Amino acid sequence: MDVLNALITFLNFVAVPGLAYGSQLALGALGVTLIYGILRFSNFAHGDTMAFGTAITILLTWWFQSHGISFGVLPTALLALPFAIAATAGVVLLTDRVVYRFYRRQKAAPSILVIVSLGVMFVMNGIVRLVIGVDEQNFADGGRFLISAGDFKAATSLAEGLAIKSTQAITVITAVVVVALLFWFLQKTRTGKSMRAFSDNEDLALLSGINPDRVVQVTWIIAAALATIAGVLYGLDKSFRPFTYYQLLLPIFAAAIVGGLGNPLGAIAGGFVIAFSEVMVTYAWKKVATYVLPESLAPDSLLQLLSTDYKLAVSFVILIIVLLFAPTGIFKGKSI
Repeated sequence: MDVLNALITFLNFVAVPGLAYGSQLALGALGVTLIYGILRFSNFAHGDTMAFGTAITILLTWWFQSHGISFGVLPTALLALPFAIAATAGVVLLTDRVVYRFYRRQKAAPSILVIVSLGVMFVMNGIVRLVIGVDEQNFADGGRFLISAGDFKAATSLAEGLAIKSTQAITVITAVVVVALLFWFLQKTRTGKSMRAFSDNEDLALLSGINPDRVVQVTWIIAAALATIAGVLYGLDKSFRPFTYYQLLLPIFAAAIVGGLGNPLGAIAGGFVIAFSEVMVTYAWKKVATYVLPESLAPDSLLQLLSTDYKLAVSFVILIIVLLFAPTGIFKGKSI
């Protein structure tokens, strides 16, 4: 019985949150890795693109709610999501036309594009704060729990109750569907094959008649969609605050680099590596240890390696280790 209680505690505070957080990081890292693999630069504005798409989703959610429109037990934000994706895609395409295209035509070095993306990041961050403010926004409505702790305890008579939030289930299901659609698009469609060819060898792709402008536009649209979906799922599961998305840039880039920057499979694997590392290092294991160890060995301390205040430090340390010992990542770097 104690082992079961320990398992439920582990699921509640490590496995389920790690799975949801990993799904969010994986989607964010997929956008980063697509930009790097095809446009060949690290887009530091990706976190604030997530914030922009989420802010638009929140504004549309409020508008729907003010008109009595809801999605039943599901969050109303899911109704607003397609419109927010379209708006975000429009903004990033405009940004590419006004800003990035000039440097691309000048054959600017990737380091220059990285600096340019930093400027875009600050502009987008300012716009988001101006439009929606700096305060925390909770916009999840509908059913709160897929499984509640009270119902689980009543059904099993265990001391610990399994609780799975509906937003966690939505996050994992949405991530699976989005990843499956993305890989189908890249592997089976003509445009997806053109993107892969452009990533592998740009000069040969151009000689084959592939339209580079179309590849760039589709890449930005997909990256905007991934950023918006990842941002909305993160906001629903936790909460929305513009500066939080700026901070998410570190774990997202860490996930992409750990997996192999430019490799979609690597981005997914890296997302879960970073998520579970953060959760497991900052979780206080005292309750789990109390259940599985004899009473004489029950710990007095929290058994917490790091405070949750240092969660981002975990991503940073993993990033440094990977860059030092395996700079191409788990899946050996740049391929789509």
